[in-house]
Amino acid sequence: MWAFISGNQVDIKEAKVSIMTHALHYGTATFEGIRGNWNENNNSMYIFRMKEHYERLLRGCKILRIELPYSVEDLSEITIDLIKKNNLKEDVYIRPLAYKGAEMVANLKLHEVSDDFALVTLPFGSYIDNSNSIRCQTSSWRRPMDSSMPTGVKLTGLYTTNILAKTEAVSAGFDEAILLNQDGTVSEGSGENLFMIQNDKLITPAETDNALLGITRDSVIELATKEIGIDVQERRIHRSELYLSDEIFLTGTAAHVTSVGELDNRKIGSGEIGKITKQIQDLYFSVLVGENSKYLDWCTKISMD
Repeated sequence: MWAFISGNQVDIKEAKVSIMTHALHYGTATFEGIRGNWNENNNSMYIFRMKEHYERLLRGCKILRIELPYSVEDLSEITIDLIKKNNLKEDVYIRPLAYKGAEMVANLKLHEVSDDFALVTLPFGSYIDNSNSIRCQTSSWRRPMDSSMPTGVKLTGLYTTNILAKTEAVSAGFDEAILLNQDGTVSEGSGENLFMIQNDKLITPAETDNALLGITRDSVIELATKEIGIDVQERRIHRSELYLSDEIFLTGTAAHVTSVGELDNRKIGSGEIGKITKQIQDLYFSVLVGENSKYLDWCTKISMD
């Protein structure tokens, strides 16, 4: 297996960083999770919305004052080359990481610390079982405010809260966690955006609710409005609204579109995958593997010999 680090493709066993690396000590890194979806019918990999992921990575770099010598196009080419090198003919998870790579443990000034970039591509199956509804718990951990930690990009330090929330939920016998904001309104899952359905309307927290504005979230909003004709509202959601909703689902690169059948030991709707959730699931999965001609521009096709 090969990785890309410091400008070169190397055996993944040789892709090492020092114990003194700044990002290891201070969380000064930004990352993305990108899906490559294997289509057995035409022996091809379809990378979903790679351009948008790398655009967000570079926004995270701007926040952390990381200067990479790569454009979005460069990063996309590096990714395609690495996938071909690894010859993975299955679903893959693509993890780019831009980070403060200098060995400067005692320096808290971002502009004085040099930068680096690494990329791995790994076989990756289901993060959550999408074929059934999952059980969620409202976390005791609260989503940070953007004034405390930038929430619109994927900074490694930010995800400590999400990991604590996920661990708490799974340890209590649930599948996933839902995080609230400091004022008690709904933000997101531990690694997903949240949608609820009430009276055939799709409702999701707004940008000001400290939720990451996910690329899967954006895709679902467009598919729901253009293909299914559902009205989508972006607004604050109170915790109690979730209990009374007709359907809830989560969206994310790893989770895809996942139905929530139970929250805090309260059944959501029938407890099964709802009608609208199923419509969105089916439509989204057809796009992911390049089988929906209207949205082929969302996918980067890699033919594998």
